[in-house]
Amino acid sequence: MALKIRVDSTKVKYTEEYIEAEYDYQITKVTKTEECFNVTPESKTLLIRTELNIPKVGLMLVGWGGNNGSTITAALLANKKKLSWETKDGVQTANWYGSLVQASTMKLGTMNGEDVYVPISSTLPMINPDEIIFDGWDISNLNLADAMKRAKVIDINLQKQLTDEMAQMQPRKSIYYPDFIAANQENRANNVLDGSKSEQLQKIRDDIVNFKLTKNLDKVIVLWTANTERFSDIIPGINDTAENLLKAIENDHLEISPSTMFAVASALEGCTYINGSPQNTFVPGAMDLAEKSKTFIAGDDFKSGQTKLKSVLVDFLISAGIKPVSIVSYNHLGNNDGYNLSAPLQFKSKEISKSNVVDDMVKSNEILYKPGEKPDHCVVIKYVPYVGDSKRAMDEYTSELMLGGHNTIVVHNTCEDSLLASPIILDLVTLAELCSRITFKSADLPEEEFSGFHSVLSLLSYLCKAPLVPAGTPVINALFKQRSAIENILRACLALPPDNNLLLEQKLAMKF
Repeated sequence: MALKIRVDSTKVKYTEEYIEAEYDYQITKVTKTEECFNVTPESKTLLIRTELNIPKVGLMLVGWGGNNGSTITAALLANKKKLSWETKDGVQTANWYGSLVQASTMKLGTMNGEDVYVPISSTLPMINPDEIIFDGWDISNLNLADAMKRAKVIDINLQKQLTDEMAQMQPRKSIYYPDFIAANQENRANNVLDGSKSEQLQKIRDDIVNFKLTKNLDKVIVLWTANTERFSDIIPGINDTAENLLKAIENDHLEISPSTMFAVASALEGCTYINGSPQNTFVPGAMDLAEKSKTFIAGDDFKSGQTKLKSVLVDFLISAGIKPVSIVSYNHLGNNDGYNLSAPLQFKSKEISKSNVVDDMVKSNEILYKPGEKPDHCVVIKYVPYVGDSKRAMDEYTSELMLGGHNTIVVHNTCEDSLLASPIILDLVTLAELCSRITFKSADLPEEEFSGFHSVLSLLSYLCKAPLVPAGTPVINALFKQRSAIENILRACLALPPDNNLLLEQKLAMKF
C-alpha cells in the first residue's frame, strides 16, 4: 500500500472536503519583429482545489462485447479478486501492467540526495479500479463470458475462473448504422435498437439513467471502444452546432454516426464521454453540445503500441537535429478491429489518426523543415486472421544526416492489442474523473468563482493517437511532453513546482 503524501507548506491548505494549493504558474510569452524575438516572462498565482470525496463511478462501454470491452472487464475482476492462474511459464498473478496510473511512478522530490519516486495513484485521491461498476452496449448479443471466449485474449485458466460471473453480464442493445462500419460486421449485429434516431437517443439516455439509479452511482462515464467508423461529413446546418445536430437527429439525418449519437446522449445526461476510436465522433455540433452541457469529452483513438513508439522515436530524432524524411508503418492483425479496418473507409479513419502523430514535432524545428514540409509518411494495415489479437507492427524510419548521409531505423513490434488498450481505458476513466474534481481561480480575485477544466480534456492526450484539443489550441503529440503535463498538473494541485530536471544542487559548486 502506497504511503500518503502530505505537503508541509503555507501554500497548501487541507480541509475535510478538499486540498487547496496556491500555485505560481509561470509562462514565457514571445513576440517577433524583423530583428529579434522579444521574450516576456509572466507569472499568475492560482488557487487550485481538489475535492477529496471520491464518487461511486460507473463505466458504460460502447462495444462492451468486443476484445477491449471483454478484456478490461476480465482484468478488473481478476485484480479485484486477486486471482492467480497456472500458465506454461508458471503461476501468473493479476496486475495492472501497462497502466500509467496504476503501474508507473513519478518523481516527488529528493531525500538524502536521492530521488524519491511515488506511484502516480498516490499523489491525489483517485478512484480504486476495484470499485468501478461496469455496464454497456454492443451490437452483438453475446454475454461477456462468451465474448471473452470469442476474443481469445485471456488465458484459458483465467477464463475458467471468470466465466460464471461474466456470463451474467449482458450488453444492452446498441445503435447500428451499416453505412458507418464495414459490411463484414453485419453478422455480429443481432442486438440492435429499432426506431427513429430520436427514439434511439432516448433509449440510450434511459439506459444511462437506469444504470445510474439501479447501481446507486454518483457519476457515469461513457467510453466508445466499438468498431472504427468512417469519417462523418461536416455539413453546415446539420452537425455544425449543437442546435443543428439535435434537429438533425429529430429529422433522422443519415450523416449522424452511432458514436456521435452516444456523445449526444452522454452530454444530455451530464456524463463524460471518451472516444477510443479514430473517427471524427466529435463533429462541431457534438463539441458545442458538450461545452453548453458543461460535460467533459476526450479522444480520439487509444494510443497503445506502434503510434506511441513513433511519438517517442520521431521526437528523439528531431530533438537530436536528425531529419526524418520517410516513415513507413506496416501492421497486420487478426482481431475484429482488423477485420473491420479491412474496409477502405474505416481504414481511412485509422490512417488519419496514425499519420498526424508527428506534425507538432516537425513544426517545432524550422532548421530541419521548411514551412509546410513533412516527412513522407505511409501507413498500411492488413487483416491476417491467424495472428488474432497479437498485432505485428513493422516500421522503417529513414533520416538525413549531415553532409548527405542517411540513417535507417527498422523496428518490429509484436503486441497483444487488447492487453495494451485495456489499461489505457482504465487510465482515461481515472484521470477524467479526477479532472472533474479539480477547480481553479485567480488568487488575485477573491470574488471570482472556482471553475474547472475546459470541456475538451486535452490533458488526456498522452493516451490518445489523435488528441482532441479546444479550438485554436495547438495539438501536442510528443509523448514526454504529454506525460510531463499530467505529472505537473498533479504537482500543481499540491503547490509543488514542475519537475524541471535542472538539478542545480548536483551541478553547482555552491551549497544548497
